[in-house]
Amino acid sequence: MGDPRFDRAVIAMVQHDANGALGLGIGQAVEGVTLHTVLSDLGIDPGEAPNDAVLLGGPVETERGFVLHSKDWRGQSTIDAGVLGAMTMSREVLVAIAAGAGPQQFVVVLGYSGWDSGQLDAEMRRHGWYAAQGRPEILFDTPTRKRWTATWRAEGIDPALLASETGRA
Repeated sequence: MGDPRFDRAVIAMVQHDANGALGLGIGQAVEGVTLHTVLSDLGIDPGEAPNDAVLLGGPVETERGFVLHSKDWRGQSTIDAGVLGAMTMSREVLVAIAAGAGPQQFVVVLGYSGWDSGQLDAEMRRHGWYAAQGRPEILFDTPTRKRWTATWRAEGIDPALLASETGRA
């Protein structure tokens, strides 16, 4: 792809339609930032919340938070994220998590990856991305640093055999 920000990136696609695409990076933690850090910065007592790493969602608006989570919890600003679950962008989900009343499975992300209308489709035609099947078990049950390899393996591909360039027939 040529953009080092996306080297070995695993992006959970939340929305992709004629207007563009929005995805959340789920393969890299933000250095030195945990859920307790975020809750404290927002004036929320961590309570029952685990002190999980916060992930780097992408290069756009890195101060903006998102929670990608299981469908067992829903708030006013929750949107469907397909097979991966749901996404909420409001403080209410963090309050619920801290109170032990939030979604059972979740990842907290800062920033996002976004594409204008047709941009992601063009990048895919140039072999900039591989569209793997969304798998909640990789999102919620696989350690962050292992998600890239786990995604390829789940697709039946040995990542050690990947080439950095593609050809044309």
